[in-house]
Amino acid sequence: MRIALDATPLAAGLGGVARYTSELVRALAQAFPDDEFILVSDQKFDMPCTAGNVRAGQPPDNIWERRWWTFGLQRELKRQGAQVFHGVDFAVPFPATMPAVMTIHDLSPWIHASWVNEAWRARSARVRKRVPWMIRSGAAQHIITPTEAIRHEVIRRFGVAPERVTAIPLAAADHFQPHAETTAAHPYFLYAGMLEPRKNAAAAIAAWSAVRERFPVDLVIAGPQREDFVLPPHAPGLYLRGVVSEDQLAKLYAGAVALLYPSHYEGFGLPILEAMQCGTPVIISPDPALMETAGDAAMVEGTIDGMARAMESLLQYPGLRDDIRCRSLKRAAHFSWERTARATRQIYRSMLPQ
Repeated sequence: MRIALDATPLAAGLGGVARYTSELVRALAQAFPDDEFILVSDQKFDMPCTAGNVRAGQPPDNIWERRWWTFGLQRELKRQGAQVFHGVDFAVPFPATMPAVMTIHDLSPWIHASWVNEAWRARSARVRKRVPWMIRSGAAQHIITPTEAIRHEVIRRFGVAPERVTAIPLAAADHFQPHAETTAAHPYFLYAGMLEPRKNAAAAIAAWSAVRERFPVDLVIAGPQREDFVLPPHAPGLYLRGVVSEDQLAKLYAGAVALLYPSHYEGFGLPILEAMQCGTPVIISPDPALMETAGDAAMVEGTIDGMARAMESLLQYPGLRDDIRCRSLKRAAHFSWERTARATRQIYRSMLPQ
């Protein structure tokens, strides 16, 4: 098969959709060496791998092709001889010219306006407008979601037939592994992810502040800051690391007492799986997608007080921490990018004439 994938998320470099795109492409290329994978975009991006069956498409070279989603993409797909298009980020060619699958990571553009910052407001409006058209017109013949929770939301909101929506979970990258030692001077909890209102990092900070009054424990915050997130004032034991490398992030996960992830809403919650693959306990909010991803391996708390109590339990009872560590590793073993790639390719194949 010759599959074209939207590479636009790779131009941003950061974020869950970029991670999804790069890891999926790498796994597809490795699992299916006889297939061709063409990455197409009207923006410059870094190739996620050097596999011989992965190549970049041709960027737009005239004023008409720069009208990417209305003209340029269609022309590029025809030029490349693509058989299937995968819109990895809420978009497929419209109107339809070939079989296309669209990944809907979550329904946050439809849920809460304050979760979208000024820079993404126009894009969010476009997503809300075009996705229903793409689904109802059949331009998106099939939809992939990362969890059953989001699958059910898509079916309910858009009235789409259940057989057109498949939940395919993500996975943690292989370099997230347990580490035997940590160089941290004090025990610490970790928040990893974008600093934005939806992720509810403020709750993690508030819970840690309460615990810090009774235990000498730090809080490390790793991730990019969105402009609409107000950083907390400096406090002893609070460390803002900003964007860190993948190797640094893996070490931060592995050395933490627990990952705090009190997000208001998620499509999957990749950081909690990355932490669990490092053998790190996670404390999450009772969001349906997060609970689906974590299974029985997470501590679930819906309030700041509850989160603080869970944090204190992990500090006071090493046996509890060891038990959750074992459950975390066992849960993470259920996921792999190879499984994600194989399930995704089955969708591609099902869209072609048999």
